Amino acid sequence: MQEHDADVEATSAIWISFADLMTGLLGAFVLLLVGVMAAQLDMASQLEVEVQKRQIEEQKRLSLENALAIPLASGRITLNNGRIGISGKLLFKLNSDQLEPEGRQLLKSLVLPLRSYLQTRDELLMVSGFTDDKVITSRNREFADNWELSAQRALTVTRTLIEEGMPASLLFAAAFGQEQALVPNTSEQARAQNRRVEMAPVPKASNAAPSATSAQAATASPQTPGTAPRTAP
Repeated sequence: MQEHDADVEATSAIWISFADLMTGLLGAFVLLLVGVMAAQLDMASQLEVEVQKRQIEEQKRLSLENALAIPLASGRITLNNGRIGISGKLLFKLNSDQLEPEGRQLLKSLVLPLRSYLQTRDELLMVSGFTDDKVITSRNREFADNWELSAQRALTVTRTLIEEGMPASLLFAAAFGQEQALVPNTSEQARAQNRRVEMAPVPKASNAAPSATSAQAATASPQTPGTAPRTAP
């Protein structure tokens, strides 16, 4: 009888240990399942946010395309990822910051659609100047380097847009020099592509106001070579 009781106790102890093990495994499985579900919910949330961002960007692109439909159709400007591109040869002669008459007419035609677009959004228009990689020669004493040339061209376009009716509070100028080339500077045709001015709507930010103020101050002063601010990319 004692041996029978001992067997029962041993069997009971084994089942208790097995039950404890199964309870532990079940708890671990539940924790793992909760973790997986939480990760999936987080991924789904991130995916939804990304989809919404893409939809907003697509709506923005379509809205900008609609606003600029006429100049885009004429082929005088390009629109790529929200950046409005204008070939430098339409605006300036080589190594010059003096706006060509055709360039002024083009900028004038852009003021109304861009102003309407910006006034419905919390955005500013960044006007950026770019050059090719050719070094400014000693024969051109107006500009110290490509940074200065690109800065002065960006300011010329900025001032012209303001003169043609764009509110000064909605835009600012930036200079990129020979950086951020569209294509490698391996030929004259490629260099001509890189000599350009771009305009892009950008979100207003806490540090955007001082930049815009600086650009507005520059537009209010006479255009003197060598005084243009250089805004690094």
